[in-house]
Amino acid sequence: MTMPNPDFDAEALYQVLAQRVKAGLSNARNTAIVGIYSGGAWLAERLADELQLKDRLGFIDVSFYRDDYAEKGLHAEVKPTQIPFEVEGATIVLVDDVLYTGRTTRAAINELFDYGRPARIMLAALVDRGGRELPIAADFVADTVSLSDDQQLVLQRADDGRFSLTVDHA
Repeated sequence: MTMPNPDFDAEALYQVLAQRVKAGLSNARNTAIVGIYSGGAWLAERLADELQLKDRLGFIDVSFYRDDYAEKGLHAEVKPTQIPFEVEGATIVLVDDVLYTGRTTRAAINELFDYGRPARIMLAALVDRGGRELPIAADFVADTVSLSDDQQLVLQRADDGRFSLTVDHA
C-alpha cells in the first residue's frame, strides 16, 4: 500500500539538498555528477542543470554490482550505465534519493572505479533513513527520517519534473 506523506515535501527537500551541494562544491575542481537510477538520476539531472554541469553528468545502474544480486535478482528495467566524461582524477558527486543500508552506494562506488580512479567521491542523498549495514555516510543530505523496517521511501517524478515522496508499506 502506498500513501502520500505530507511531512515529506520532496521539492522543499530538493532545494535544501541543492543548496548544500552548491556550498560544498564551491572550491571543487573537475567536478562531475553521477546519479544512481532511478531517483538519484532524476535528482542528478536537476542538480547538473542548476550547477551548469550538464556535460559532466552520468548515470549508474548498480544492478550487477550489488552484493545481494543473487538473492534479489534483476528488476524489470535495467538501464545502461552512462559515464560520458573522464572519471580519472574527477571530483564525483554521487547522487541517490534515499540512503539506507549503504549497499547501493557501495555498488555504485565499485562501478565508478571500473571507469577510473576519481580524486574524490562525495555522496548526496535527498533523505537518510539510517539503518546502515556498511560504514557509509552522505556528505550532503536534505533530511534524516526514521521509518520502520516494513516501510520504504519512494521518490517519484511527475511529467512536469516535480518530485514527490511516498511511503510504501510492505
